[in-house]
Amino acid sequence: MNAQPLSQQELDELKAVLEKKLYNAREELEYSRKELEEGLSNSSGENSTYSLHMADQGTDAQEREKMMMFAQRQGKFIKNLEAALERIRSGKYGQCAVCGSPIGVGRLKAVPTAKTCIEHKD
Repeated sequence: MNAQPLSQQELDELKAVLEKKLYNAREELEYSRKELEEGLSNSSGENSTYSLHMADQGTDAQEREKMMMFAQRQGKFIKNLEAALERIRSGKYGQCAVCGSPIGVGRLKAVPTAKTCIEHKD
């Protein structure tokens, strides 16, 4: 399956998708950080709005852990988006990092951060 290099219009469209995803991901990460900070400050001290019951404390800890895992995943996603935008700037976007052949536009529309063609996906 020989993919064609991206046209300038396709490249511009994919760049806009990446930029929008990056903006949204940064917003979500910032929201998560604020929620996590508020949760940590509210769960300690005399003015705690959280119950002192052990089961509630366990649930609170689990929620904080879930929020931290989400923040880590968002951070990784942001790095992948930034790397894809850097490949656009350097002229390497849409080229397989393994074989150098063009990555199909269908693959890039489905996974705009893709670094490899479908043959070298794994």
